[in-house]
Amino acid sequence: MANGAGRLDLDGRPIKPKTICMIGAGGFIGSHLCEKLLMETPHKVLALDVYNDKIQHLLEPNTVEWADRIQFHRINIKHDSRLEGLVKMADLTINLAAICTPADYNTRPLDTIYSNFIDALPVVKYCSENNKRLIHFSTCEVYGKTIGSFLPKDHPLRQDPNFYVLNEETSPCIFGSIEKQRWSYACAKQLIERLVYAEGAENGLEFTIVRPFNWIGPRMDFIPGIDGPSEGVPRVLACFSNNLLRREPLKLVDGGESQRTFIYIKDAIEAVLLMIENPERANGHIFNVGNPNNEVTVRQLAEMMTQVYAKVSGETAIESPTVDVSSKEFYGEGYDDSDKRIPDMTIINRQLGWDPKTSLWDLLESTLTYQHRTYAEAVKKATSKPVAS
Repeated sequence: MANGAGRLDLDGRPIKPKTICMIGAGGFIGSHLCEKLLMETPHKVLALDVYNDKIQHLLEPNTVEWADRIQFHRINIKHDSRLEGLVKMADLTINLAAICTPADYNTRPLDTIYSNFIDALPVVKYCSENNKRLIHFSTCEVYGKTIGSFLPKDHPLRQDPNFYVLNEETSPCIFGSIEKQRWSYACAKQLIERLVYAEGAENGLEFTIVRPFNWIGPRMDFIPGIDGPSEGVPRVLACFSNNLLRREPLKLVDGGESQRTFIYIKDAIEAVLLMIENPERANGHIFNVGNPNNEVTVRQLAEMMTQVYAKVSGETAIESPTVDVSSKEFYGEGYDDSDKRIPDMTIINRQLGWDPKTSLWDLLESTLTYQHRTYAEAVKKATSKPVAS
């Protein structure tokens, strides 16, 4: 079905091929979305990014079946006059560009705020001025802390879902104090959401806002010193993968008590495709995209990943598989955590009939099989090099 002939939207109408301007197409989410669009639909992709390593396999000249449906443009949207022209050429713009690694929120708060707010302003402006639809990627971080986190530890209401399940229309966005620079990301993302929403209200911008809840899968993040900076700190899954590959204990920040839900990238991309192809149902909405069934503490995630990695690699787990570290030691001064993030899925289910399918065990098995296959040899080489005295 690569040509997508005869495909219908949720209301039974034929889906017309679209040209999609995808900003951040070379990243984790962008690479999976490009694959899906090229392999299963007739749409065209104008892929914009600074790097294209993760989509290189889609740009090879021998992939004739979609050679005329993807164009890569090496662009930094910060200062490139070509951006407006590319937005104009497309029917729809998807903005995935962001600095979205928690280790950066503290250490590079200015870059974080500029990247997620200032740099996104022209994209919103060009879509609005040229009457182009925008799918803007935000984050579940905009919810900040839950109401429940302000109650005493043993308070019975902490267990009440009204105090921790996050709904797009009713949950407040609660951030820590200003010196907790961890919230620089969430705050910038919330402000750009408000701007997109205001453009919709005042100027008729057709928009959809996506709030991802921990999308996980192959090609996610980097392994420090192998395909990323050796001093870099990626997000939790890649951090834990890196420790497993190096046979080091998994570092649990502040005991790993925070709770998270994780969703498989392929499930999440299905939801995005529904948004692309059903504008009448998606426009004007903010959608949580997560899997509330895959909820664990970070400590439970570490234990599960240790088991899964032992299975896919055939290596026995090390004697002390985890070690506790403080957030100050791990992230530096100014870190603050959100306690529990469970997405309410009512709105996306009502509008798009979408539900996630893949269990946490299955998505970890798929992801860690990829991590082991891709990185195990390179890590072995890197760790066996003699150290210069």
